[in-house]
Amino acid sequence: MSSLSLAVRDSSTMLRRNLLHARRYPSLTLNLLLTPIVLLLLFVYVFGDVMSAGISGGGADRSEYIAYLVPGLLLMTIGSTTIGTAVSVSNDMTEGIIARFRTMAIHRGSVLVGHVIGSVLQSIMSVVLVGAVAVAIGFRSTDATALEWLAAFGLLTLFALALTWIAVGMGMVSPNAEAASNNAMPLIFLPLISSAFVPVDAMPGWFRPIAEYQPFTPAIETLRGLLLGSEIGHNGWLAIAWCLALTVLGYRWSKAVFDRDPK
Repeated sequence: MSSLSLAVRDSSTMLRRNLLHARRYPSLTLNLLLTPIVLLLLFVYVFGDVMSAGISGGGADRSEYIAYLVPGLLLMTIGSTTIGTAVSVSNDMTEGIIARFRTMAIHRGSVLVGHVIGSVLQSIMSVVLVGAVAVAIGFRSTDATALEWLAAFGLLTLFALALTWIAVGMGMVSPNAEAASNNAMPLIFLPLISSAFVPVDAMPGWFRPIAEYQPFTPAIETLRGLLLGSEIGHNGWLAIAWCLALTVLGYRWSKAVFDRDPK
C-alpha cells in the first residue's frame, strides 16, 4: 500500500475510535452543549425584550434579538464542543495509549487526524442541534440564498477546524484532563467578550479593542451578514485569516508536541 493509502486507512480507524468513545461517553459533550442552549434560552426569554430595546433604540422586539443572538451562539457552540477534544487528547496522552500507538506500525499523524475529524463532526452536529433549538423558538433566515447558506456552513466548518487544532495542542500539553478543561476555557470565554450578545459600538471605548481584535467577532459578523443580510465589510477576510492562522498554529503546535520523544 502507498503511504497515502496507509494514512487514510489508519486515520479512518482512529476516527472510528474517537466517535465510538463519544458515543459511549456522551456526558461530556452533552454538558458542554448545554451551555450555549441555556444561554440562548436565558438571553431570549429573560433578557430578550430589554436587550432588543437597547440595541435598536426603539421598542422591545424579541424576534430581532433572536436573529442577532443566534450567529454568535452557533460559534460559541463550536468553542464549547472543542473543550471535549482537549480533554480527550489529554486522556490519551496521560493514560499511555499514545505511547502504545508509537510502538505500532500505524501512520504517525493518524492519531491526531482522527481526533480532529471526529471533533469537527461533533461540532457540526452540535451546531445543527443548537440551530434547531433556535428555529424552534423563532429564529428565521428568509433572505439568505443557497450560496450564502453554503458559505455559512463552510465558515462554521473552517472555524471548527481551527479551534479543534488549538484544542488538540492544549490537550497535549496538559498534565491531566482537569488542566486540559481549564486551559481550553478561553474558547468559551472569548465569545462572551465579542459581538455575540451586544454590538461592539455599544461597549465602553477602552473595551472595544478587546472585543474587536479577536477571532470570534469577525467570524460572528460574517456569519450574521450571510444569514441576515447585514454588512460584512472586511470581517469576511478577517474571519478567514483568523481561521487559517489558528489552524496552522494549532497544527504545528500539536505536531511538535506529538513528535517529541517520550521522557
